[in-house]
Parts: sequence; structure tokens; C-alpha cells
Amino acid sequence: MRRIDRLLSEYGESHQNATNKTIHWVCVPLIFFSMVGLIASIPASILQDRFGSYVNWAFVTLVLVLIYYRSLSFSLTIGMGLFAILCLALVNVIAGIATLWLVSVVIFALAWIGQFYGHKVEGKKPSFFKDLQFLLIGPAWLMHFIYKRIGIPY
Repeated sequence: MRRIDRLLSEYGESHQNATNKTIHWVCVPLIFFSMVGLIASIPASILQDRFGSYVNWAFVTLVLVLIYYRSLSFSLTIGMGLFAILCLALVNVIAGIATLWLVSVVIFALAWIGQFYGHKVEGKKPSFFKDLQFLLIGPAWLMHFIYKRIGIPY
């Protein structure tokens, strides 16, 4: 069994309840996005002086995250890369009209409340309590369902 299949299967073990799954479809992308926003809020003048205004700490972090995804599945990396680009674009929009870190903190807190409620309904602890890498597997788990739905192998 491929590593990605094992990780997705293990993650799925604590995500069987329909309510918990639905909550995850909302909250996991919001947590991912809010983390991009929080990391993008870190001053990045040292990066921007050298590489340009489009490079910030969120960009650097997402490159590293995509390297991790690439070690698991090339095709999932493409989907997660597209989602990462969408998050970066939305972060830039929000930064232009609101206080990015504050919006990100509120989204982060509310989404985690949702996640923990979902796991209470499920009756199982979140997977990341067992292994922190499951914080990155959650978004890939959702992406693999999208891939299955449209017939893309992962």
C-alpha cells in the first residue's frame, strides 16, 4: 500500500460520522486558509527586499508544504497547489480591506471550535493528536474525494 493511501485511510478512521465529515468540508479549508493568513501576516521585508513583494512567509511555508505533498502524491500536489494559490490570492484581497491577522485568528478559532464539535459528535479524537502530520493530511483527504468524484487518480 502506498504511503498516501495508508495516511488517508488512517485519517478516515476517525472521520466516519456524516456530521463530522460535513463539518470537516467547511472547517479544514478554513483552517488551512487562516493559517496562510496568519503566516502571511508575519512581516517579510527581508524576503520582499530580495525576491519581490509577492514573496512572504506564507509563500515560503506553502512551498515547503507542497514539497511534503509531492513526497506523497504528485497529482494531489497539483490540487493542493491550486488551493494554496487561491488562499494566497484571498489573503491578498483581505489584507487590502481588513486587518489580515485579526480576520485569520477569528476564522481559525471558529473553525477549530467546529472541528472539535465534529469530533465530539464522532466520538473520536482528532487524528493530529496521534501524529502532527495529520494536520496536513486533512486537506489532502478532502482533495482525494474531489479527485475520486471527477475521476482523477491520486
